[in-house]
Amino acid sequence: MATLEGQVDSVLGSQKLTAFVSTHNPARAKAFYRDTLGLHLLSEDSFALVFDANGTKLRVSIVAEVVVAKYTVLGWDVPDIVATAKNLRRAGVKLEIFGGFAQDELGIWTAPDGTKVAWFKDPDGNILSIAQH
Repeated sequence: MATLEGQVDSVLGSQKLTAFVSTHNPARAKAFYRDTLGLHLLSEDSFALVFDANGTKLRVSIVAEVVVAKYTVLGWDVPDIVATAKNLRRAGVKLEIFGGFAQDELGIWTAPDGTKVAWFKDPDGNILSIAQH
């Protein structure tokens, strides 16, 4: 088994990751990810928008119908979640309040281990998050 793990690690462990999310409206997605969140647009064509998310490629695939997951699909680790949450709000992003667990007035939840998390949605309804560990 260790050999298999070593083989898998040598194949993907040192390779760059590309993250994926989908959109039905690429113009709206481009404005959100580029202008609102501040990601650098690397390329766009009739299949996808590709952004640089601090060294990780984010491919926003253009699809006929977005099937929204009921869980977080992308998340960012941030050094100051309160400042980031306030900056998102100033940029017009609505932070989500979910029932079932306590969130503060900004929508920040504190996990049992002390991690702080807040959620928001992109224009297609994909759930995104920010977290401070």
